[in-house]
Amino acid sequence: MPAINGKQYLARMNQLKPEVWIKGEKIKGNLSMHPAYKGAMKTKAALYDLQVHPELINNMTYRSPKTNDRVGLSFLQPKSKEDLEARRHMIKIWATKTAGMMGRTPDYLNTVLMTLAASASILNDQDEEFSKNLINLYEMAREKDLSFTHSFINPQVNRSSSYVEQSGQPIALTIVKKTSDGLIVNGARLLATQGGMTDEVFVLPSGSYPMDEEYAFSFSIPTDTKGLKFVCRESYYQGESTVNYPLSSRFHEMDTIMIFDKVLVPWERVFFYHRQDIAQKLFSKSSFTSQALHQVVIRQITKTEFILGLAQKMVLTLNVSEYQHIKEKISEIIIGLETMKALLDRAELQASEDDWGSVVPNVNSLYVAITMFPKLYPRIIEILQLIGAGGLVSLPNEEDFQSELNVEMAQYCQGTACDAITKTKIFRLAWDLTMSAFGTRQTQYERYFFGDPVKLASNIYNSYPRDEYIKQVEDFLE
Repeated sequence: MPAINGKQYLARMNQLKPEVWIKGEKIKGNLSMHPAYKGAMKTKAALYDLQVHPELINNMTYRSPKTNDRVGLSFLQPKSKEDLEARRHMIKIWATKTAGMMGRTPDYLNTVLMTLAASASILNDQDEEFSKNLINLYEMAREKDLSFTHSFINPQVNRSSSYVEQSGQPIALTIVKKTSDGLIVNGARLLATQGGMTDEVFVLPSGSYPMDEEYAFSFSIPTDTKGLKFVCRESYYQGESTVNYPLSSRFHEMDTIMIFDKVLVPWERVFFYHRQDIAQKLFSKSSFTSQALHQVVIRQITKTEFILGLAQKMVLTLNVSEYQHIKEKISEIIIGLETMKALLDRAELQASEDDWGSVVPNVNSLYVAITMFPKLYPRIIEILQLIGAGGLVSLPNEEDFQSELNVEMAQYCQGTACDAITKTKIFRLAWDLTMSAFGTRQTQYERYFFGDPVKLASNIYNSYPRDEYIKQVEDFLE
């Protein structure tokens, strides 16, 4: 099957029937019709429709080297800077469709899988079959246009650096048995975003390096695998109205805990196990970080562009552009946006070929961007709140304009440059992004999207090349 459309995606999800729980109840029927999932799955279907749209298909897909069918461009292993540019354009189209609000659009993990498969020979250190397994998964995902959720975070029982799990039964996901059919795994993993609404679950090694061998494993299994449960956090869905809830009604990605109850992982789905050295090599020697961050930074730039547009729209609606402090605040967003764009441009300009023939963007520039954004994002959200001020606290609903209050609402809720319903739409959009449960989750999500910001800064310190600059100082002193 080549690149799919939205109808095919929803049909496939409805056939899977994964075990999903929310508020102590197992979801029955099609997940795509449940309020907690409906909006995001409808939006995801729209993304798949975009990739096969006659006017976009050449920008969103490429010819499979195996079948010659058109497959998703996010699966492409870039062999040139032109390939990187093509991928950037494709990622940008999907990010614009979601205003950058969905962090787990399919291109993110498609990119991760592509990158790891390109360097799959690393797995030969344990077993050549494991290398074949990873390549086979990549090719199957590319040809069938599979979507993935993933997890690499263990439950937060004790976050101290010296904690060793001593529970009688596993808490963090671990391998409890090896059989002729595969590995038996038991325990839990946190934060599988979009858990239940993807074809596959990609489990990555958990922990910092050096890690405990017990947690150094990786595999992928179908979402409906026997013994696998998804436990949802509280839903942020408040209604289908795109006036009242313009973002959460469309882009609410559910986060789940995954519970593995003696789940069998067939050997053909195992990539490595009990080898922390392989885990470290796979993620440090491959171009995982560069390629993944390339997708992430494109999305974050798109999101910042949207917020800048919203901020300026609020300024015009309230006619407050004359104030210096407003100009300063808007300028802060612009400076952040242009800095992110410059870092992305430099990353692509300084792209080079890795050991496996992939052309990869410069990781240092991308690391700077991904370390800066967790500080930038909360600030630009604060700026929206400051511009909106009390106007974000007392907002009418769509239903008010459809009632006998319509005349009063039209009179008292209007803006300088627009009517009352238009102003309400603008301010409810700002509210949904900054003050609703959906919006506050977005802020927390961006703070920790690629890990602890302090660790990200440490990674820059540890990896950024400085010898040339030290030499300049030494030469000057001599």
